Amino acid sequence: MEKAMLAAVFADSNSSIMNVSFAYLHFAGGYLPSDSKDWRTVIPALLVAVCLVGFVGNLCVIGILLHGVWKSKPSMIHSLILNLSLADISLLLFSAPVRATAYSKGVWDLGWFVCKFSDWFIHTCMAAKSLTTAVVAKVCFMYARDPGKQVSIHNCTIWSVLVAIWVVASLLPLPEWFFSTTRLHEGVEMCLLDVPAVAKEFMSMFGKLYPLLVFCLPLLLASFYFWRAYDQCKKRGTKTQSLRNQMRSKQLTVMLLSIAATSALLWLPEWVAWLWVWHLKAGGPLPPQGFIALSQVLMFSTSTANPLIFLVMSEEVKAGLKGLWKWMITRMPAAASEVQGAPAGNTEALPDKTPSPEPQTSTQETDRPDFPNSSKEKTDKAMAPILPDVEQFWHERDAVPSVQDNDPVPWEHEGQETEGCN
Repeated sequence: MEKAMLAAVFADSNSSIMNVSFAYLHFAGGYLPSDSKDWRTVIPALLVAVCLVGFVGNLCVIGILLHGVWKSKPSMIHSLILNLSLADISLLLFSAPVRATAYSKGVWDLGWFVCKFSDWFIHTCMAAKSLTTAVVAKVCFMYARDPGKQVSIHNCTIWSVLVAIWVVASLLPLPEWFFSTTRLHEGVEMCLLDVPAVAKEFMSMFGKLYPLLVFCLPLLLASFYFWRAYDQCKKRGTKTQSLRNQMRSKQLTVMLLSIAATSALLWLPEWVAWLWVWHLKAGGPLPPQGFIALSQVLMFSTSTANPLIFLVMSEEVKAGLKGLWKWMITRMPAAASEVQGAPAGNTEALPDKTPSPEPQTSTQETDRPDFPNSSKEKTDKAMAPILPDVEQFWHERDAVPSVQDNDPVPWEHEGQETEGCN
């Protein structure tokens, strides 16, 4: 018993010596030296679970979106949501495994290159997600303000917006890339943010401005546009077609607002830890290692929460997932029949690039603002609650398609037959 107590006291003294020695070092790359084996086991396990769930969810969303791009012209909202999913899957593939490895070891053995680029890549992806959320809120407000307005957005405009988002997102965290490096400290290899005396004031200003530019301002901008979009959705139109557009606009606004709010809540602890570490004063309280580690896990959890929200709240994603699953099932027997030499007439699966038998209804009835490439059956099911006195009216409109039938993303799908960029 006495030996056990002495061992515990000795371990506590070693831990306190280590904490005092490393107290005011600014670690980078996710490296966080800890004597606790529990933390070095629990945190990597949580990160692995987040990676698995988030990778599957984002892969499903990306597959559905790309399948829609293959069938028709992509819209702005379609492209922005795809950009969010690509940023999420990049974090889960390239950053989360590095953090899990860094937490599980007591020394940094991942090399200079990983130390240099780890924090920069994470903050680039997170900044791209934050800026994309602000842009998608603006586009959502544009639709909610006047759903009947016809506005054409060319492919070059969509690509320009996406490229601008990633360029700005990659430039903002560059100071972390400049000063992150590996260094020996008391015989231990570490990944540190080594700031020279000349750049101390600049980095102190960077520590204050970066959360403002990447987190606070985009969140405030997105909140402003989402609030205005939701306020527009509450205004009732005089025509049944306007009511139908408002129902779709409200569904889109609530889904995107849920994604923005969830991301902000899960990302907030990371910024609290960031400000605590960057403004730590001599003699001040140190941030608990458990809090820093859990804030990192919550930050990566945003990449898991986003696809789950899409799968739960978007009828188009559900329909696309079912359609993609049915397509895969029908293609597998078709491929097996071809290998066995079966006659072509015995296979019921549609060819890979057979055009739709109803091209007019595919662009007028099946498109929606959030995911324009959904199936007609799912659209009719989602819009089922139509007033009885106009049921005959809609039946006659479906029987005779009109040229000016509502397009769910009117400002993006006009002029689909013309080229986006010359």
